Amino acid sequence: MILWLNGTHGVGKTTTSALVQQLIPDSRVFDAEKVGEMLMDITPGLPETDNFQHWPPWRPLVVETARRVLDYTGGTLVIPITVLVEPYWSEISKGFDRHGIPVRHFVLHADQDTLRRRIERDSPVPSPFRLKHLDSYAEATRAWLHAEAEVIDTTHLAPVQAAMQIAFRAARADPP
Repeated sequence: MILWLNGTHGVGKTTTSALVQQLIPDSRVFDAEKVGEMLMDITPGLPETDNFQHWPPWRPLVVETARRVLDYTGGTLVIPITVLVEPYWSEISKGFDRHGIPVRHFVLHADQDTLRRRIERDSPVPSPFRLKHLDSYAEATRAWLHAEAEVIDTTHLAPVQAAMQIAFRAARADPP
């Protein structure tokens, strides 16, 4: 099984995924961003983009890598990465479906003010990249994202509480 933790940059996906992994036996965290980093290392470089997810190879490589890891290890993969483009999510989820891999798609959500505060206190200089994507996240939530996933509102939750909700929901046989 795959537990996909989606949500905007800075919402706590990485922290929560590590906690989810501790709560679910035989689970591993797969950082799909590493697939993008691998593509960024190709020389000469791939066409210029502000987001490696725009490169067509990234999406099937994520699916194939996750599939191969699951074939090798079994268990559950926890994948914490932001995907805000609906056709990209569709391509990824259909790829998993073609391989018979069940996916539970969770969105870690917080209101805009909370997200800004978290990003601003994340480091001495707030990440312009993270701040830039808040509007894209808000648009994706209105257009499709919350309808495609199980939403965990983290506005007033500690990461361990969010992780416990995800682990509890994942233990249920069928998503709501």
